Amino acid sequence: MHGETITQTHFSDIGRPTKVWSIPAIHAQLEQLTRIHDHILEHIKPGERILYHGNYTGYGVDAVNCIHEILAFRRMVLAIPGFIPSDIIYLKGRQELIWEKLFQLHYAPDPVNVFLWMLGNGLSETLNDYGISRHDGLEACKAGCISTAKWLNVVRKAIGAQAGHETFIRQFKRGAFTSQDTTYPMLFVHAGLNPVQTLCAQGDNLWWGAEHFENMDRPYKPFEKVVRGFDPEHRGMHLNCITATVDDGCGFGGNLISVGFEEDGSASTILEA
Repeated sequence: MHGETITQTHFSDIGRPTKVWSIPAIHAQLEQLTRIHDHILEHIKPGERILYHGNYTGYGVDAVNCIHEILAFRRMVLAIPGFIPSDIIYLKGRQELIWEKLFQLHYAPDPVNVFLWMLGNGLSETLNDYGISRHDGLEACKAGCISTAKWLNVVRKAIGAQAGHETFIRQFKRGAFTSQDTTYPMLFVHAGLNPVQTLCAQGDNLWWGAEHFENMDRPYKPFEKVVRGFDPEHRGMHLNCITATVDDGCGFGGNLISVGFEEDGSASTILEA
């Protein structure tokens, strides 16, 4: 990308799929997630990819079971002849970034206000579903870094008690893209990017740069289309020739959808739950 090397550690090169099934922000909505998985299973074929844009948890009350459902769906897909593990891609969303920052809370100069901000931005419901006391976390932050570190160990144990969850949270990519030697290479991100910066230089723009994404008026080369799976303003799905927002507001009164993008960038199939 613009002369730089993108490592597999941070971004996923998903090759030359015949179709990419894009799944936007879920926000712990279990029933909708289960239905969209059922719809995808009726359509997918070997050679295609399934890509989640992040925000698996947050705001909804079924965080734990949503991750169980994602892991169960992975097993079902991989049981279909012709599919391999790299055909399923998980991006890191804002909620996963908040979780990542949570484990650095004891280093924060103002842990109380940082923790309160996290609680108000989706973490509260997720902690509750894991059986983790938000009150204990707040009191630990007030007591200092040692108490905060001890409380974070409680959080780690709660996650570790759920089969597969620790492994799952180590799989997230910052973004994914189809091969640049195709006629219509596509880039998949969580919420946005800054079109004047290289991919490796995006930093937090991938999660917080929605305004840059919305103002794009030309392709972000070498890609012909950039697809995001979370719109912070919850304005619904929007497709044009250079960008696509596949978020239909799941978790905020809207539907969970999945858009099947063909090799030429067209949205040939839109599934809804």
